[in-house]
Amino acid sequence: MKIGIKSLGCPKNFVDTEVICGILRENGYQISGKIDNSDIVIVNTCSFIRDAVEESIEEILNLVKLKKEGKIKHIIVTGCLPQRYKDDNLSQELPEVDAFLGTGDLLEIDKVIKNILQGEQIYKVSPKPNFLYNHNTSRTILTLQHYAYIKISEGCQNNCSYCLIPKLRGNHRSRKMEDIIEEVKRLSEKQNLSEIVLIGQDTTLYGTDLYGAYKLAELLKKLSLLRLNNLKWIRLLYTHPVHYNDELIEVVASYPKICSYLDLPLQHISDKILRRMNRPIEKNKVISLINKLRDRIPNLTLRTTFIVGFPGETDKDFEELLSFVKEFRFERLGAFIFSREEGTPAYDFPQQISVRIKKERLKELMLTQQSISKEINSSYIGKEVEVLVDEIQSGMPKIAIGRTKGDAPEIDGKVVIRGDEIQVGKLIKVKVTEASEYDLVGEIRK
Repeated sequence: MKIGIKSLGCPKNFVDTEVICGILRENGYQISGKIDNSDIVIVNTCSFIRDAVEESIEEILNLVKLKKEGKIKHIIVTGCLPQRYKDDNLSQELPEVDAFLGTGDLLEIDKVIKNILQGEQIYKVSPKPNFLYNHNTSRTILTLQHYAYIKISEGCQNNCSYCLIPKLRGNHRSRKMEDIIEEVKRLSEKQNLSEIVLIGQDTTLYGTDLYGAYKLAELLKKLSLLRLNNLKWIRLLYTHPVHYNDELIEVVASYPKICSYLDLPLQHISDKILRRMNRPIEKNKVISLINKLRDRIPNLTLRTTFIVGFPGETDKDFEELLSFVKEFRFERLGAFIFSREEGTPAYDFPQQISVRIKKERLKELMLTQQSISKEINSSYIGKEVEVLVDEIQSGMPKIAIGRTKGDAPEIDGKVVIRGDEIQVGKLIKVKVTEASEYDLVGEIRK
C-alpha cells in the first residue's frame, strides 16, 4: 500500500503531517513524496485565511482530476479545512474525496484507511479538537535531518478578532515538560539534531494551563542544560508580546544554546487598531518591551509581522505603523493584508478597507522594510558569522546553503557559502562578502 502525502500551511501543521506519516509507517504503509501512482493520497490542509482555503481546494481538485484519470485510487483530506467547515457537508461538495478528518482526529488515520478500502466514505471531524501528540506518538521527521520542530503546545485562547485558530485548533493546551524533554532526547539520539525549533500557536502561554504559571523560561533552561550529541541551537517561534516576563528574557539572554532570535508578531502599533484586533497591549508597552529585549539580549534578531488594511485603519493609522517600522528597524519583518474571514468578529466590523488600498499599503510597507533589511545585511560585509549548513547545491560541491542564528528555517533568509569540504548539519565560520535584502553570500574562513 503506497501512500502519497502533501502538507500545506505552517510548521505547526507540518508537525501534524509528520505524526500522520509516523502512524502510517508504524502500521506498515509505504510513504511517498510523489503523488502520481499512489494508492492513497493524503492532503493535510490549511484554512487560516482565504488564500489558504483556496490553495487547499485547488490541491484537492488536482487530486480529484488524477483520481478520475486513474492515477490515484483514494483521497483523504485532513486538518484545518475539514475542521473549519465541519458543519458543511463537504462530502456532497467533493464526493470524489473518500475521507475527511479534522485536526483532532489524526490518530484515526489507520482506521479510516481500512474503512475506505472497504468502500466507505468517512466524515470524522470532532466538534472540539483536543488532540495533542506526545513523545510516544509515532512521528516521522520530514525536515532536513539536522533540525526538527517541537510543538510544545496546541490551540489558543487569545481570541484575536481576526483569527480562526481557536475554532480550528481548540483552546490552549500545553504538553508536559518531561514529555517534551523526552522527545528531544529521542530525536537527538536518532538523528543527531543540530537545532530544535519550538512552536505552538502562542509559545509564551506555555504551562499556564498545566502548571498555573508561565513556564516557557523553565522549559528553555532545562532544554539548554541537556547533554545531547550535537544540539547547538534552540529557536523560539510564535511568541506573544503580552506574555513576556523578565525571567523569560533573562533565560534567552543567558543560555548560549538559545538563539538570540525572537519571533514577536505585533500585528499593528496603532492603539485604536490593536483594541479592535483584541490585542491587549498598547503602543507604549510594545516600545518598552522592544527596548528591554534589545538592551538585555546581545546581538538580538527580532522578527515581527504586521497586518495592513484592518477594518477602520485610516491613512493616519498606517502612517503611524510605517513610522514605527522606520524607527525600530526590525531585522526580519513579514506583512499581510487583512483577510476577512467568516466566523471571526472582524468579519462584521464596519469600515472595511478596499483591496486596492490594502495592496498599496502592503507594497509601501514591504518596500520600506526591504531598504531597512538591505542596510542591516550590508553591515555584515567583511564580518564573520556562524552558519548552520542546510544543504550542498546539487551539482555544485563547492556551494552550500546555510542559515545564521538570525534565520529560522523556511521563513527567513539564507547564506550562500563558497568553500571546500562543507558538511550538512555542521556549524561553520563564514566571512560575508555580499549582501542583498534578505540573503548573505560568504566564504569559509581559511
